[in-house]
Amino acid sequence: MKGTYAIGIDYGTESGRALLVDTKDGRVLASHVTPYPHGVIDKELPVGGVKLGTDWALQHPDDYLEVLRRSVPETLRLSGVSADEVVGIGIDFTACTILPVSPDNKPLCFDEAWKMRPHAYVKLWKHHAAQEDADRLNELALGRGETFLRRYGGSLSSEWLLPKVAQTLREDPDVFEAADRFVEAADWVVWAMTGTLARNSCAAGYKGTWHKAEGFPSRDYLKAADPRLESLAETKLRGDVIASGTKAGELTEEMARLTGLRPGIPVAAAIIDAHAAVPGVGVVAPGTMVLAMGTSLCHMLISSVEREVEGIRGVVEDGIVPGYFGYEAGQPAVGDMFAWFANQAVPGYVRDKAAEEGVSVFDYLGRGAAALAPGESGLMALDWWNGNRSVLADESLRGLIVGLGLHTKPEDVYRALLEATAFGTRRVIEAFERSGIEIASLSANGGIPQRNPLLMQIYADVTGKPVDIPAAEQSTALGSAMMGAVAAGSACGGYDTLAEAAARMGPPVKARYTPNEEHVRVYEELYEQYVALHDYFGRGADGVMHKLRKLKERAGKA
Repeated sequence: MKGTYAIGIDYGTESGRALLVDTKDGRVLASHVTPYPHGVIDKELPVGGVKLGTDWALQHPDDYLEVLRRSVPETLRLSGVSADEVVGIGIDFTACTILPVSPDNKPLCFDEAWKMRPHAYVKLWKHHAAQEDADRLNELALGRGETFLRRYGGSLSSEWLLPKVAQTLREDPDVFEAADRFVEAADWVVWAMTGTLARNSCAAGYKGTWHKAEGFPSRDYLKAADPRLESLAETKLRGDVIASGTKAGELTEEMARLTGLRPGIPVAAAIIDAHAAVPGVGVVAPGTMVLAMGTSLCHMLISSVEREVEGIRGVVEDGIVPGYFGYEAGQPAVGDMFAWFANQAVPGYVRDKAAEEGVSVFDYLGRGAAALAPGESGLMALDWWNGNRSVLADESLRGLIVGLGLHTKPEDVYRALLEATAFGTRRVIEAFERSGIEIASLSANGGIPQRNPLLMQIYADVTGKPVDIPAAEQSTALGSAMMGAVAAGSACGGYDTLAEAAARMGPPVKARYTPNEEHVRVYEELYEQYVALHDYFGRGADGVMHKLRKLKERAGKA
């Protein structure tokens, strides 16, 4: 008897992954990764040697097609599954990752006339060269009392759509004029697969300042930013916005030949990569906060109500699970902060001892940190090595460690850094709960939760909530595969709702960490000190962190 399978395609920063999943139980049959041939373009364009400025990060859209050319056929080969048995495809993507396209939806950088112009390429999510434009748009919105800012913690990020479009207009108005539309790379890939171009509600809402009832920011606001932007929403941002995970179209004959699949397979509207992890770990109802934990941490949850939440980075109806409001908050430094300490700050003897024992530096530090009781290190840290995303929404803030002494050991500092990220998450949780949105438990996914039981126990103890670790190594791609199954529908071997798909395809819980009541009591006291430092350096202290940053920038230019 034939089976029914779905493919989830996860487009990351450096590569794309295809995952082939059994729709009956979520079992992964095969996976394949394709590194992007052009990688992240941050020094010069791949043709002509055109140099890029500071904080630029571009990509080449053909790299996304290369994932379809290589990884999709390879997953079929590795799994032994027939193309006739694949019933649906879903994709997730980094965001905001946008590109300008011509009237026939061809990326401008594919055209000989534009391939030497940086603004004709894909602006990757971590393209930060639009900070000047973000600052100007934020100042204008605050001065005008624009209500859309409330849904984003009071400010737009330089990583988002409007600042990136505004930068294009300011620096290369010819490219702006030539662009028929600015679209998410995710939506462009769905168009390439189906011939239908629509905007997915997840990226449009979280990164494009779109609202289901209000649409994009008003013409008056856009005109005040630049008269040439007045009709932006109706022209270069036009197009239907459809809920992520719903059917966007069907695989074309051309794309079927390229991927080795059959034509007519339903393709789901795309979703942001981190947000795909919510259904990917089996969460499709309110009450559980999903922690997508890697170099940074994205906090996501769904609710039946829309509320203003302090420091929120986005609330979007149909943004994650259709029928619910999806919320996003975040901490921009978690795994990369731990990596900074291991790579830049531990003494040589730690590396030597770890090598002698045949373990990693992290394992060595973790063993020493686990031997400490809460509070025993005597240290407190602020987890702002890469700024603060929630709840202060201030990317210029930086990290801090208080309590260092002559007897402080590396494991003391490491534990303080672990605890700092947990305190930061608790601060985010409190912001939600003060707005009347209840959180009963946490679900943590990513490589770090799988490998660091000490950190997960600290999260349970600091937050006072149980933390589940799902048995899914690729939860984002699995969530996309679920959406592909929903796009197919029950009549074709899939499911009619995401809840049904998650119930059958969602992973079991691999481990559960419950709060240690004795530790909880100590962390209550420590958290009071964290909040005191958080508010002093984040809201007061005469802006000492901002002043230090400005002095550094001035010295760097001298």
